[in-house]
Amino acid sequence: MPFSPSLATGPSTAPARNRRADLVLVLAAVALAIWVTSGMWRDPNTRTITVNSSDQALFEWLLAFGGHAVTHGENPLFTHLINVPDGVNLAVNTSITAYAVVFAPLTYLIGPPATFLVILTLNLAATAVAWYWLLSRHLVASRLAAGVGALFIAYCPAMVSHANAHLNWTAGWLVPLLVWGVFRLRRPGRAVAGGVVLGVLVALAFSIAAEGLFFTALALALFLLVWALHRVRREEVRAALPSFLRGLGVTALVSGVLLAYPLWLHFAGPQRFHGTGFDPMIHSEDIAAYGSYPRRSLAGWAGLGTSLAPNPTEENSFFGIPLLLLAVACFVLLWRRADRAFRATLTALGVTALVFAVLSWGPTAKWNGRRTDQLLPFGVLDNLPVINAALPSRLALVVAPVIGLLLAYAVDTLRARPPRHRSTELVWALGFAAALLPLLPTPLLTHVREPVPAFITTGAWQRYVSPGGVLTPLPLTVDIYPDGQRWQAYALAHRQGEFRIPAGFFLGPGGPDGRGRIGPVPRTFSALVDQAGRTGLVPIITDGSVREARADLRYWGVETVVLADRVHGAKFDVDEEAVRRTATALLGPPERVEDVWVWRVPPA
Repeated sequence: MPFSPSLATGPSTAPARNRRADLVLVLAAVALAIWVTSGMWRDPNTRTITVNSSDQALFEWLLAFGGHAVTHGENPLFTHLINVPDGVNLAVNTSITAYAVVFAPLTYLIGPPATFLVILTLNLAATAVAWYWLLSRHLVASRLAAGVGALFIAYCPAMVSHANAHLNWTAGWLVPLLVWGVFRLRRPGRAVAGGVVLGVLVALAFSIAAEGLFFTALALALFLLVWALHRVRREEVRAALPSFLRGLGVTALVSGVLLAYPLWLHFAGPQRFHGTGFDPMIHSEDIAAYGSYPRRSLAGWAGLGTSLAPNPTEENSFFGIPLLLLAVACFVLLWRRADRAFRATLTALGVTALVFAVLSWGPTAKWNGRRTDQLLPFGVLDNLPVINAALPSRLALVVAPVIGLLLAYAVDTLRARPPRHRSTELVWALGFAAALLPLLPTPLLTHVREPVPAFITTGAWQRYVSPGGVLTPLPLTVDIYPDGQRWQAYALAHRQGEFRIPAGFFLGPGGPDGRGRIGPVPRTFSALVDQAGRTGLVPIITDGSVREARADLRYWGVETVVLADRVHGAKFDVDEEAVRRTATALLGPPERVEDVWVWRVPPA
């Protein structure tokens, strides 16, 4: 019978064979990680992820800024390098501070793009290895069962879609460590040591993926509540509760000390906001998506993928009907063979998966792309603090590990007590193949992006900007125009010094009803240039618009305006000629420097 959540482990009966199995799993995990990211390994410094180059540029900037902040004694959680003059509160953004610090030497050695790729690849492989460790050492006896569950969780559709540049969400290796840390508190005499370890893990998870930590905490709380209320487990719960609560107290103390400043910045610091810059109606899971196939999979390659996700990075369910049927079959098999104690675990897993699936559907139901008026539970919870900062679609990320656990438990049970009939065993094998093979991942789509101009790489920019002065690329840096932060990341990582930029890709205040928004509120100058870049048409320029545009530049303190020959548009091609003509109408003729057009802005 599969082990319960006590995380008890038994002695190994075949250490040599188990070590071989462990090695095979690690090699498989690494091979799959390299396969998924293979499109970028050809040249990390010039290739970018096709569907999410803006987030990739953001994370590259975060790696460069974090390393620079640590080595120069600057605050890694607040910066005035972007969004001049207000700055950006990185504690309420995805700052991946731990990665930026740990990988700072590598960033300085090989550059932010290559470091980004290394971390992304390691994230995927480490997620598989961490889940395998938890499963094989604490939950199941069969190494094969542990491998099936771990590889599914690490390379499920949600993880592969988030591999499109999300260094936070692909850090799935944190989840099994947090699960292990929580259940370890139940052991007598481990309250202090276990609480310290879990407190450090909580602080680490917050610094890499705060939203993921929040979801993990919610899922564990729900699981433990359902599990503890099961009649068979009540005596065990009463016996373990004092040690568990003491451990949680130590965890809160340790993590509270480590996160005191980040939490203050998050909830009370400058440039904070509530909610998020994303619409929960858009970023909610289509109910039909659960039975659909993802695009970056074998089924998607065969033309069976769908576009039911909010965008290609958020295919958070997309399990396919065969896997859903297999998960139900595994649950039934385990329920029939389980003793009353293990049924408490199965009940808790089932309730957790069901609750998070329903919450992932968002405020109102959506089926096959059509939104209904049916109010759902998330629509009631959306006004609660912290909850309103979560994207409902991502709550489906909790369902994949539950399915992975059911697969591992089922394989473990079938190996321990094989079916009596050979035909039944064959049916199970075919069921696993039919459910999992279509979900095998295919490599992420990549393409060559516009290079960082020689004006930046040669350091020529230093002749046009005073130390710590303000430079702006055209169009101004936002999520769809990531060049400014890419240039800044290059300068920081290559120790050229600092230049600041207005705007940027970040979450900050300024949204409706006091909620957050992506980037700053647009001003006249940025709006005119954006219009030209999008449409290819020079907007009508009046004396009034010239005065307003130049007032914007004085507000930002811009010394130099720069237009590259090739501008990277994350969502569409940019018309550089229209941008140049618009800037000339506003600022006068530019000068040619290296491979860019430069406008000097006279001081006020």
